[in-house]
Amino acid sequence: MRRSCGMDLSRLRTQNSRRGLTLIELLVVIGIVIVLIALLAPATRSARPAARRVQCKNNLKQIGLALHNYADEYGVFPPAYTVDANGRPLHSWRTLLLPYLDNAPLYQKIDLSKPWDDPANEVAFQTKIPTYECPSSTAPAGQTTYLAVVARGGSFLPAESRQISDFKDGTANTVMVIEVDAAHAVHWMSPVDADESLVLGFGPKSKLLHAGGTHALLADGSIRFLPEKLSADQRRALITIAGNDQVVEF
Repeated sequence: MRRSCGMDLSRLRTQNSRRGLTLIELLVVIGIVIVLIALLAPATRSARPAARRVQCKNNLKQIGLALHNYADEYGVFPPAYTVDANGRPLHSWRTLLLPYLDNAPLYQKIDLSKPWDDPANEVAFQTKIPTYECPSSTAPAGQTTYLAVVARGGSFLPAESRQISDFKDGTANTVMVIEVDAAHAVHWMSPVDADESLVLGFGPKSKLLHAGGTHALLADGSIRFLPEKLSADQRRALITIAGNDQVVEF
């Protein structure tokens, strides 16, 4: 009888050890999980914009490196766009940089003698280039918010190339490429970029892709974050290559 009683107690302990959590214990665990999620969620939400901003900055760094690799090979930076015999725009500087962004095979498929949106260039037109897309942009796939500054006395000219020696104000004081809002995005192959009015027009009321300002790629390959409150005079000074104007720290 004692041996039987001992066996019953042993079985009871085994059954109790296998029964798992009680309802109260389960509710406590769920409560703890909910509290942890509530505490971690704000940090996660705040980290996402920061991560997108870092990725955007890295994209522009790659573009800057590609511009300088192009200049090393040809002795000049690329033109804003190429033209045909009649002066009609054909291909953007972004297309010319493809071989320097690990996209040489795609570049070789493009017919540079025909416009960027010609059916002959449909394959490239339908191809996304991640380096040209800011992760914060809401523009359709294939469109870019990274536009060259094509302005009077600016870094880029239609059908003409700039030499590094042309940047009399200093490459560290001159913007080559600026990030615009999604409303001004263009297809990465399109020979359309930012003029002076667009660069001078953004401000606190603009729907910028990053809080507080926008990224800019300078001619020396560095990236600056231009505050949304930066004055028009300072922005104008930044987009001229030989304006002999003063660029202040900001």
